[in-house]
Amino acid sequence: MAAPTPSIPLSPELPAGLPDTLELARWAGELFNALPNGAQHQALTPPDPNGITTPLPHQLPTNIAPESAQNAQAIASAAPALIPDAQAGNGVPDFAATRPHGFIGNRGGHAQTVPQAYAAAPTIDVPAPPATDQPFYFLAEPQTPVLPSSSTPDQRLGLSAYALPGLDDLAGLILAEPRTTDAPVTSTSNFYFLDGSLSPNATPFGEVPTQEPEHRVAFDVNTVRHDFPILAERVNGRPLVWFDNAATTHKPQAVIDRLAYFYAHENSNIHRAAHELAARATDAYEDARKKVARFIGAGSTDEIIFVRGATEAINLIAKTWGKKNVGAGDEIIVSNLEHHANIVPWLQLAQETGAKLRVIPVDDSGQVLLGEYQRLLSPRTKLVSVTQVSNALGTVVPVKEIIDLAHRVGAKALVDGAQSVSHMRVDVQALDADFFVFSGHKVFAPTGIGVAYGKRAILEDMPAWQGGGNMISDVTFERALFQGPPSRFEAGTGNIADAAGLGAAIDYVERIGIENIAAYEHELLDYATALLKDIQGLRLIGTAQDKASVLSFVLTGYAPEEVGKALNEEGIAVRAGHHCAQPILRRFGQEATVRASLAFYNTREEVELLAAVLRRLRTARPV
Repeated sequence: MAAPTPSIPLSPELPAGLPDTLELARWAGELFNALPNGAQHQALTPPDPNGITTPLPHQLPTNIAPESAQNAQAIASAAPALIPDAQAGNGVPDFAATRPHGFIGNRGGHAQTVPQAYAAAPTIDVPAPPATDQPFYFLAEPQTPVLPSSSTPDQRLGLSAYALPGLDDLAGLILAEPRTTDAPVTSTSNFYFLDGSLSPNATPFGEVPTQEPEHRVAFDVNTVRHDFPILAERVNGRPLVWFDNAATTHKPQAVIDRLAYFYAHENSNIHRAAHELAARATDAYEDARKKVARFIGAGSTDEIIFVRGATEAINLIAKTWGKKNVGAGDEIIVSNLEHHANIVPWLQLAQETGAKLRVIPVDDSGQVLLGEYQRLLSPRTKLVSVTQVSNALGTVVPVKEIIDLAHRVGAKALVDGAQSVSHMRVDVQALDADFFVFSGHKVFAPTGIGVAYGKRAILEDMPAWQGGGNMISDVTFERALFQGPPSRFEAGTGNIADAAGLGAAIDYVERIGIENIAAYEHELLDYATALLKDIQGLRLIGTAQDKASVLSFVLTGYAPEEVGKALNEEGIAVRAGHHCAQPILRRFGQEATVRASLAFYNTREEVELLAAVLRRLRTARPV
């Protein structure tokens, strides 16, 4: 399509030779409607005020909101307000009930964030968004960004980040055929304010959905990687290789979008307010609780307490159940594998009450010795608290056997699942765990959100921990009456947005399938272990037969910090130190190790790069 000759003087902002502002605006409008699903992304705006002619098309995608209408170039370069669309399966609807902010620019409030008068605002019937049978946009049809000719391969923001064309490409793309999909058109909204009714998959508060989301996808690591934007980063000029997953995991675009959507459309405190946003925020928060309950196999959402993370969860249990049930002469058992978060709270409780802390030893591979554990158990044992996967060694602990043996002597059992929930299927009812804790950021969710699970009967007998709003049923100056669980343990304003993000992360993991993740990671761990074992002078710390994706090692002639620094120069992120697990490292005669921890978005090529750098270090300092 040849560009028409301008009929009016060119805008001073546009280079000579380009069409005028009005013509570019018209092209942009046609382009947006020609983009994938463009015909279904049309925002409605009221007629222009008398005497004003809007120089931009009325039909723009509701999730692509230009920040200004003053220059037509802004249409092509403005970052979308929310991308990708609902095909991503991220819980973010395609359609919002409000128009894009700042669409008309300085027009006296017309179609801006704040309307001139609510009474004048038209009622808009928003259709239910279409859905495909693919839960993630990147699996439906991976897209390669279209870079303008002036772009560079290292470009991080701008048009390439959203696969939008440059100005020179507008004319050709306008005539392109829109992409279609054969997926059935069904409503995927779980938001009552979009479709006017509860989702058909919704369950009442307190009940847990019994099935995972449908449309599980085939696992392909190269395709999955496209959904983690941070993996496109470069460190010291090299592609980022993230082998620090035991410390924290990265977030898929679906989780990032869910957080943005919450703050753009749902942000409010929850529960008792009599307004729309409070209802939306409450739905988001409680829906996340349902997803967590299903994810770990809880019997009721009332057994799910939101906390900051596994550390706060263990402290909550120690300072409520522990103070009520543990006294002088009683015993608490932990294993030698524990993170400091599963040692210090129990050590503090023992010091305060006169109880004793007993430790399950491990063998030379890093596996707990069940025979020694049985000898530690006695009628004095009140609690056994163990990790399911060691953060320092990767050992998978036989927690089912440990729980069963604890129950035989009348003790309660707590499982620290911070390192397990992202690698394996967890079913707290099948384990018969009395308590189970984990952190959201270890399972691709935001930081600052975590979960404490407890059996309902146990939680009901536990005293409140913190006092404040949300956890009370009635207060006078003489006494306070507390809510039942879980509200009793969620004083004050909770981390509402990140709870919604945790729900989106769980959706993401379940769509891929935790069994698919476990199988891929096991194969990758075996491959990496074989490569590292062949490096002279490298000693693996933790060689249990049943391991999750952790490789902890030392390299003769190098301090762990030196190795970590050398790897970082190649863009490889590992952890060097004691990993907040000093007792287990000292069991193997170490104060620190290098820890490479894998996730399902890591690849064989990345593992090979790790081994190559370690071999080069070995050559530089022969044993």
